[in-house]
Amino acid sequence: MTGQSDRPIADYALLSDCQTAALVSRDGSVDWLCLPHFDSRSVLGRLLGPEAGHWSIRPAGPYTARRAYLDRTLVLRTEFRTAGGLVTVTDALASGLNERGHDLGRRAPHLLLRVVECVEGRVEVDIEFAPRPEYGVVRPLLSPQEGGLHCHGGPDTLGFCSPVPLEITDMARGRCVLRAGETAAFALHQVPAGSGLELSTQEAIRGHLRDTVRSWRSWSELHQSYEGPWAELVHLSGRVLQGLTFQPTGAIVAAPTTSLPETVGGVRNWDYRCAWVRDASLTLDALWVAACPDEAEAFFQWMARAAATDPHHCASMQIMFGIRGERDLSERELPHLPGWRGSRPVRVGNGAWRQSQLDVYGELLGAAHRLRRHLGGLDAPTKAFLAGCADAAAARWQSPDQGIWEVRSAPQHFVHSKLMCWVAVDRAIELADQLDAAERIPDWSRTRDEIRAAIEDYGWSDGVGAYVQAFGSDLLDASVLMMPIVGFVAADAPRMRATIDAVRDGLTGPDGLVHRYLDMDDGLPGDEGTFLLCTFWLAQALALAGDTGAARELFERAAGCANDVGLLAEEVDPSGGGFLGNFPQAFSHTGLVNAAWAIHQATSPGDPAATGS
Repeated sequence: MTGQSDRPIADYALLSDCQTAALVSRDGSVDWLCLPHFDSRSVLGRLLGPEAGHWSIRPAGPYTARRAYLDRTLVLRTEFRTAGGLVTVTDALASGLNERGHDLGRRAPHLLLRVVECVEGRVEVDIEFAPRPEYGVVRPLLSPQEGGLHCHGGPDTLGFCSPVPLEITDMARGRCVLRAGETAAFALHQVPAGSGLELSTQEAIRGHLRDTVRSWRSWSELHQSYEGPWAELVHLSGRVLQGLTFQPTGAIVAAPTTSLPETVGGVRNWDYRCAWVRDASLTLDALWVAACPDEAEAFFQWMARAAATDPHHCASMQIMFGIRGERDLSERELPHLPGWRGSRPVRVGNGAWRQSQLDVYGELLGAAHRLRRHLGGLDAPTKAFLAGCADAAAARWQSPDQGIWEVRSAPQHFVHSKLMCWVAVDRAIELADQLDAAERIPDWSRTRDEIRAAIEDYGWSDGVGAYVQAFGSDLLDASVLMMPIVGFVAADAPRMRATIDAVRDGLTGPDGLVHRYLDMDDGLPGDEGTFLLCTFWLAQALALAGDTGAARELFERAAGCANDVGLLAEEVDPSGGGFLGNFPQAFSHTGLVNAAWAIHQATSPGDPAATGS
């Protein structure tokens, strides 16, 4: 099989039907597709190994390529120019027919559409389809049918629609010649094994593609009203966050991939196809700006249901969940896959679900506070659960934990974890009437004061001249930039301003982007790249401190790392500038939106556009 699993991560573009995602390379190869859902086993997985499946459509001879999303959509169009002409390939994961606005993705048919059109001249086009279900374990039986083929093997049946005759070996290959004005429409459909499967006609595929474009545009028209600086980036990030949303529940995956490494060839390879409580409040802020309150409320309602537990057992609240609310996310390795650029092991599931992270209480109550005007319908058990989260934060804030970065070394007294416990009780005090918990305000207020005093006494280092990573530590950590963002301290207060400067001076890499920390034993070998989220945090903190010039400069440096279709990964390799980590990364796009909004507010405080109130 041709191809390797070492293509730059930035070469890929995202497709989504709001139930799963695909990654398409710049040269027209779908190298990642899990069906029917984000966390399903891959059908096309060449991203993680050359034998794990792909579907490519490209000119037969030399070509140049450029691509872009169609306006206000996640429908991708790639133009291939050859010596003989110009063809376009338009790719989409189909929406349900006639889905509009909030319904986008509700009835996704698990259908990948690819329509080839010759715009100029005459072009020979090669098609290569190599399905490999279950992360490449299954080599399915390819059965020719009129209009394409069926793929049997494993728990699902795949239907491949093709107007081009196919040569079938362990994959299917074909070649067609298109002249100006001619099109060829292809599709890949998944159904459970044993279910009926009809191959789509050419007109049905083209019609479904047109309808998917209309579906995305109707969502964008309904949701995207932000008119501040970098509006196109903010709107695209909103569509990315929508594309990473599992529509049946409202869960937002951290990324649609697994095991793209934080270090090339290293072991820092994790499955991000699940949802973290820690993402809740910041993601809600971003959805409020780049989408609308309805998406924010759906995400919160899902998070509250998934995290819900008996109010007396909130101390053991889990930090992350599967997209349907699953709690057991047991991690395993796939030794048959070599990983992207030899980065092993490839993992599915995520062992961090067993970790203790105290910040979850503040994240959840911060999200509830963000939606406080929409919480009138909370039932009594949910109110008791949220109040129980505040009680758990009050009871546990003095305990060590693994922290926001999920270190696999010994627990510590991380400042960020203490900060988010402060947020938990602070927001609970403001929500007390809505939670029917006014009688707890004195206890929560006392705890809030105790946490603040501890952070000021033990989270500040005179030697470093900054708030630091953990009590008694002299290590910087970008997560302390959250202090002004959550309202613990004004960004221009002397200690905080000194911390902002210390982070900028001490954690900025040679690429001008920010590391989350340096010189820390986090329990894993190897280094990692600079973090785009942390860079956006610094830009946001600078804006809150009134240094809007520095904030804009840093924002544009981080946003400038986006690939040609505007997507961001988790990290950037400081030595070469390439993307690292799972892709595209929801938290990076969340950081972009929130930083853009903060800069907009700092520079145009009277502008009512995209109000966050």
